[in-house]
Amino acid sequence: MHFDKTPKEKPCCTLPTVKKLLEQKRRRETSGVQPPCTTANTSPAAPAVLSELSPSEPFTCTGATSSYSDMAMSYEQWPTSPELALSYYTSHPGPSYAPTFDLQMTPAYSTQQQIPAFGDTMSQSYDCSVAVVDPSASSSWELLGSSQIAQHVFVPSMDTGKLEEARMLLDGMDYSRTTCQDEDGDTILHIYTAKGLREYAYAAAERLRGVGKLDAREHNGKTALLVAVTANQPEIVQDLLSLGAEINACNNKGQTALHLAAHYGFPGVLQAILSSRPSVNLEARNFEGMTPLHCAAISHSVTTKALSSTAPADVSLQAKAAEKLSCVKMLLRAGASLLSQEIKSNKTVLHLAVKEGNIDLARYLLSIPLANMKDFVNMKAHGHTALHMAAGLHGNPHQEDILQLLLSRGADPSIRNLENDQPAHLLQSGMHGEQLKLMLKKRNSRRRNVSLQDQE
Repeated sequence: MHFDKTPKEKPCCTLPTVKKLLEQKRRRETSGVQPPCTTANTSPAAPAVLSELSPSEPFTCTGATSSYSDMAMSYEQWPTSPELALSYYTSHPGPSYAPTFDLQMTPAYSTQQQIPAFGDTMSQSYDCSVAVVDPSASSSWELLGSSQIAQHVFVPSMDTGKLEEARMLLDGMDYSRTTCQDEDGDTILHIYTAKGLREYAYAAAERLRGVGKLDAREHNGKTALLVAVTANQPEIVQDLLSLGAEINACNNKGQTALHLAAHYGFPGVLQAILSSRPSVNLEARNFEGMTPLHCAAISHSVTTKALSSTAPADVSLQAKAAEKLSCVKMLLRAGASLLSQEIKSNKTVLHLAVKEGNIDLARYLLSIPLANMKDFVNMKAHGHTALHMAAGLHGNPHQEDILQLLLSRGADPSIRNLENDQPAHLLQSGMHGEQLKLMLKKRNSRRRNVSLQDQE
């Protein structure tokens, strides 16, 4: 890092900028690794084991990122390999820290531990840290209700020896190196967090908290908490929150920790954030007018679309799709509003799912018991109901199933959009379109008969 030093000072460790860490990691990943297929893949490659890295060893994290600028109307597929990702990141500015992806099980740990302070020893309890669970076992996340999120959490043990070593290392550094920001706005905490070095990040966070810089922002507006979220480090996320990091801080695109966790589909990180309720804002809007729930729905559709184009099915994509659907469920069970509409086009999560032909997400959303289900199903997004959008899914293999699903939940085929079109008018031509049109007309006639009977 580029801090001002006195001529006599010898740096205790080398701290390159996050940009350099990213480039070095990308070179390591691309050397000798061929992309498995040409299909877009939202699942980042499994990283090297972070715990084996020294604090001075250069390290980076790379992963999928996406601009939200076009998400209201169209959704791009993400690159499948680090080599393709490089060109994608260049043209799509976004988080510069990589999400990691670990399929290993982590056991539960005790809830108390002895952690040395700066000059003595203190007993510190962690109430809400999180274990990383096998993402393919989506049911383990789905079983967590809104009340369980804050209770059924586990505490990964922190290495007290490494923590003391980290504190000693920081004590031996020049004061400005441990508290100031470099030319990219990175603090030493940003660097350690990007490396995934939990104990060193904790020690650096203690130091920065003492000078009121725990939420210092780098050049893209990311605090260390946002870096930890994007790097898929649930334990560091919980550590930073326990030290007082601002949970609703956002980057230069208005993305909070919840937005990023939902976008990347990280259930462990999402659980760590939700465990800090009620201070977390579930309805926070990014600068594109989307809530975390909208981001989770869009991200799930991107992954399912990529999965549908792979033959045979990509196992890693299946696991990632399950993770992202779990994130949607966790947000809803935590209290996120199903009726929220994103600002640009007024779409709800149901509109977003139907527009992309995402039958799995649509089926789940319509299975939620709502007293006003018919009102929800018939909500308009710039004049279009979900049934209008389903009628426009020409050639989609799930079109008929989605139409039937919407009709079974009270969708009204007689509603007209701003062009005065009913859903039947938007169906494709040909025999299949005529069959679907007949289905809509029968349902419409049935609704009229029921209405007349009610009037009598």
